[in-house]
Amino acid sequence: MHTCTAIVERCPATGLYVGYVPGFPGAHGQAEGLGELNENLREVIAMLLDDGEPTMEAEFVGTQTIVVG
Repeated sequence: MHTCTAIVERCPATGLYVGYVPGFPGAHGQAEGLGELNENLREVIAMLLDDGEPTMEAEFVGTQTIVVG
């Protein structure tokens, strides 16, 4: 079993949710809802793992709030 952290954003132009796993090449997807996005990402990640264990290019650490001004 693998656990990944996905970054999820909402595109203001299309209204679609867009998600990706930082450092995991090819692990990204989009959907109209969060449940559908989760399913899409699980399918993509499962397909990528079929090719073997990925070489992660980065590791998700967290987020920071930056105050300017």
